Amino acid sequence: MAKLYFRYGAMNSGKSTAMLQAAFNYEERGHRVLLAKPDTDTKGDGRIVSRLGFSREVDFLIDPVSDVRALFLRLVGSAAGLPGGTPAQPVSALLVDEAQFLTDAQVDDLVRIAILEDVPVLAYGIRTDFQTVAFPGSRRLLEVAHSLEELKTICRCGRKAVFNARRVGDAFVFDGDQVAIDGVDVAYEALCGACYLQESGGALASDLRARAAVAAG
Repeated sequence: MAKLYFRYGAMNSGKSTAMLQAAFNYEERGHRVLLAKPDTDTKGDGRIVSRLGFSREVDFLIDPVSDVRALFLRLVGSAAGLPGGTPAQPVSALLVDEAQFLTDAQVDDLVRIAILEDVPVLAYGIRTDFQTVAFPGSRRLLEVAHSLEELKTICRCGRKAVFNARRVGDAFVFDGDQVAIDGVDVAYEALCGACYLQESGGALASDLRARAAVAAG
């Protein structure tokens, strides 16, 4: 039985690069893979974009109401350019970038693809937002993935980075919508716990929400 893998890490931990490398490794050995990402991630439009400058077109985008298994099965049998009705090459793996933006139901679709279609699914994403709250897709992946792997990066101080701090200009901000795409209106910096608390004034999720509620009302 194939498995669902969740490979997660803070910003700048090389998730997209690792995904593109995994796709290359499969294809170098003659295997067919499919790449997908949620359309919430508008950076790169329909492409996976790595911070090292590598990019690649996805095979399909996932909108918030997409049935991911149905999209996958539709592409599994596609054989564009193959003459005489030659069967499509079997898919050896499905790779999903920015998986934190998936819904619970879409993560469950990934489980079904792995188990019922016997195709490994490699999902890449970040666990928590800029307020240290888990994204819905990441929370569900942590609950149901067969295998969890952390991709590590370091903070500016040299410690292991675990949190994703949001910056607007030179200032860190700790209130706002959960989703704001890196490079569009804001930037992010991966920080260790100590540096995050230094920038947030010692606040974590519940404190930040209370602070935002007071400011709003």
